[in-house]
Amino acid sequence: MPNSPIQTEPKVAALNSPNIQAERLAQLRRLMPDLFDGEGKLDETALQALIQPDNASPTLERFRFEWVGKHQSKRLAFAPSQGTLVMDKARSIDFESTQNLIIEGDNLEVLKLMQVTYFEKVKCIYIDPPYNTGNDFIYQDNFGESKKAYWMKNGTMKDGVRLTSISEANGRRHSNWLNMMQARILLARQLLRPDGVIFISINDVELKNLIALMNEVFGEENFIANLVWTNKEGGSGSDSEFFRIKHEYILCYAKDIDTLTINGVEISNIARYTETDEYEETRGKYYLQKLGMASIQYSPSLDYPIESPDGTNILPSSEGEGACWRWSKRKYEEGFKSGFIVFKKDAQNNWHIYTKQYLNCDNNGIIIERTSRPFGVIDKYSSIQATKALQNLFGVKIFSYPKPVDLISYLINLVTLKNENDIVLDFFSGSGTTGESVMQVNTKDDGNRKFILVQIPEYTAENSIAYSTGYKTISAMCIDRVKRAGSKIRAEHPKTPIDTGFRVFNLTESHFPENLFTPDPDKTDEENRAALETHLNAPRQQNIFTDAIFKDLVTELAIKNGFGLFYTLERLETFPANAIYRISGNDKAALLCLDKDLQEATVEQLEAHRNEQFFCSRQNLDTTKKWALQAAFKDNLWVI
Repeated sequence: MPNSPIQTEPKVAALNSPNIQAERLAQLRRLMPDLFDGEGKLDETALQALIQPDNASPTLERFRFEWVGKHQSKRLAFAPSQGTLVMDKARSIDFESTQNLIIEGDNLEVLKLMQVTYFEKVKCIYIDPPYNTGNDFIYQDNFGESKKAYWMKNGTMKDGVRLTSISEANGRRHSNWLNMMQARILLARQLLRPDGVIFISINDVELKNLIALMNEVFGEENFIANLVWTNKEGGSGSDSEFFRIKHEYILCYAKDIDTLTINGVEISNIARYTETDEYEETRGKYYLQKLGMASIQYSPSLDYPIESPDGTNILPSSEGEGACWRWSKRKYEEGFKSGFIVFKKDAQNNWHIYTKQYLNCDNNGIIIERTSRPFGVIDKYSSIQATKALQNLFGVKIFSYPKPVDLISYLINLVTLKNENDIVLDFFSGSGTTGESVMQVNTKDDGNRKFILVQIPEYTAENSIAYSTGYKTISAMCIDRVKRAGSKIRAEHPKTPIDTGFRVFNLTESHFPENLFTPDPDKTDEENRAALETHLNAPRQQNIFTDAIFKDLVTELAIKNGFGLFYTLERLETFPANAIYRISGNDKAALLCLDKDLQEATVEQLEAHRNEQFFCSRQNLDTTKKWALQAAFKDNLWVI
């Protein structure tokens, strides 16, 4: 046993989601320590001096987007979650092999719990949030609620939060909607990869507010497009007094537009590629395009003579006043040698020069799969057809106007690649369209994309078809829809190795007593600390590490300490005196023991694993064992 004293205490394992506000302040302090006082607190005067020009008045007017509750909403987004997720194997499909997730619970808390595992891991987010029309529902985030966990209000603990409607008469209707959206968008942005993209469906009611919010959270420079989706068929349209409205919008923003790639779509003019030559086998068919054009900006470097087959010179002005060639002289010479140039005479015996536009080859001779830029108007994939498709899947009209699978598939194809294991997240998943869309896209190109769906267990109306069919919550409908869609895909493509399974997890309160204690605002900090100590030492808290909830405890530790929801747990048989496990996931691993009593023999054996992390219950450690483990593991020792 070492003869030097232990200088540090064991690290404490994370028992809730990250304190994002503290992390943001820590990042700011690392970059600009002069903005903080001697106690490490942000100096607001120093910050104001930094951001305010020298000649500005203290009441400098500026453009900004404000609403009631904005700052409380932001604080709520960055406050840690003390909840957890528990696995629901009974409702899962292919639990052991799948990499897809369906999470039942309030999306704000779930997004917080995802921060450690999925920080900058998601390639594409698609959401279809409430449009705030007065007929839909708004998530009621109570910023002053502190004595009960968010998901426990209204007496519900594991069934989620019942949503309540916001009427047109409510003066804070737009503010309430923005508060709900801001908190979730802030968290969602942190999950996106640097090259990630978010799509948000919306209509006219909150369009301008959503654009302003997205510009503030993502930055106006990361705006990609406001796509117009024609969602109604034929002569149908909304009952607008003045215009027949047949469209909605899909806002598109990049995490970092400098790293953005939008995949091309199938070319619309493929019928033009009809000509053949000796290069057809590699380059494909082609059509001719004039080299000289008057419709492009004139440049002297593009104005040069080209010798024709009969030795005469051809100038670009032959194509019109102010015309020039599309290619530089050097590129023309390279193209002529490579067979890209064609000379033709017109009816007046005048020479014209053409370039060959090949289907499978660019103008530099590189073999490509030719695509075109997508249009900003999506004029297909109607809501009516989506409703019919879902009705065919269930046998009854169970959900009105879901988003079409083909629409979401189209968006996914714009930003993901088949072999990159791209993650697609939908945290307003509704009936589960995004899950089915990911599976359909993978089926068509043998891709490896994964989906994460989050849906609050909102109750269906008791007079609805869904309720009478047995779906008491929308989340239950979502789970069954993805299950049915997966079965259909497997039946239609039995030889295609597509992941049509999913793991179901439910949001619930934490298993750790620290997260079940609520400070009394009427007591002093010292009194609350003493009350917490009493709470932690209560007999019922001392016995939380029971076999009955062992897997749920491990799952909570995995979520909050970075091992993720697809961790593996292996018991090490080389430790006969205690149950020692190796937990692995998300490219990290550690040893774990939740036994009530850590035997001396085990402590001695553990010294051989000093280079690994070790998580154990603080109840396991008397002073001697703690001293021995700390000496062996040093910074690798974590207590729970």
